[in-house]
Amino acid sequence: MAKINFGGVEEQVVTREEFPLEKAQEVLKDETVAVIGYGVQGPGQALNMKDNGIKVIVGQRQPSKSWDKAVEDGFIPGVDLFSIEEAVQKGTIICYLLSDAAQIAVWPTIKENLSPGKTLYFSHGFAVTYSDRTNIIPPKDVDVILVAPKGSGTSLRRLFVEGKGLNSSYAVHQDATGNAYSKAHALGIAVGSGYLFETTFKKEVYSDLTGERGSLMGAIQGLFEAQFTVLRERGHSPSEAFNETVEEFTQSLMPLIAENGMDWMYANCSTTAQRGALDWKDKFRDAVKPVFNQLYDSVASGEEAQRSIDSNSQPDYREKLEEELSELHNSEMWQAGAEVRKLRPENAQQPVES
Repeated sequence: MAKINFGGVEEQVVTREEFPLEKAQEVLKDETVAVIGYGVQGPGQALNMKDNGIKVIVGQRQPSKSWDKAVEDGFIPGVDLFSIEEAVQKGTIICYLLSDAAQIAVWPTIKENLSPGKTLYFSHGFAVTYSDRTNIIPPKDVDVILVAPKGSGTSLRRLFVEGKGLNSSYAVHQDATGNAYSKAHALGIAVGSGYLFETTFKKEVYSDLTGERGSLMGAIQGLFEAQFTVLRERGHSPSEAFNETVEEFTQSLMPLIAENGMDWMYANCSTTAQRGALDWKDKFRDAVKPVFNQLYDSVASGEEAQRSIDSNSQPDYREKLEEELSELHNSEMWQAGAEVRKLRPENAQQPVES
């Protein structure tokens, strides 16, 4: 593994240079990777591995929209698309990519068909870390590994098609065969990772749940709402409030920060913006740090996991979710955003020539 200095801390990472696709193909040449679940992560990982020359089959409940999507994506029933039970029986590496709640429900079927020497693969540390709540305890005679792309399955696939990649974390929870690490590295490269950094199942889920509820989704939406609301209450129009809150952030600043870092952004904006950002960043940090500590404590205690399990296991979960998402969709901010996006040059209708 390569040693890289991350801001003063040296870490070992797996890169494509030292672990090229050809090496991953060699490690996995005799394996059949059964992707269980074709919802969020399943399509991206399955298609990327398939395109990278790995033998992939899909296990999915039928009838379902996910089964139909797998067929649309080229998987053939009875050839490389099966019921969950049959896919687990046929596979040597079981990629358990159902939702956390669905993993709990389907686990008895998975466990019953996990013969010794197989590999159980996760992309989230939830099930194993919170085993006292999920009752998912892998048998001792199978390898248990994790590869967690740092992004959605949609992004994983899109970036792969563009010749790019998402960074991923990996972990080995159980090395029953002595080959768990090489398989984790190979699978990480096969799904299209840019590079792999090592973690544990517990650290992955703690950081993931904190990030999703924090700066990746929950906190950023809360920040957007707060600034948009203040601007509207102070007399600014919806379009101005949205452009100054969201559009400039997503379309102008974030791509540049992704390319060059926040320090570069600070150095390459107006002096007025520099001064204001430097003066106010600490105030925002100090205001939200207690909330992040509260959030992390809730994740570490298992409260967030239990809330997710309880909520997502309800029979009317999807109906309630649609109500919450509809409220977000119909808010003034995101209705304004829909109109702003239509007016982007790349989305604006071209004039019709007479």
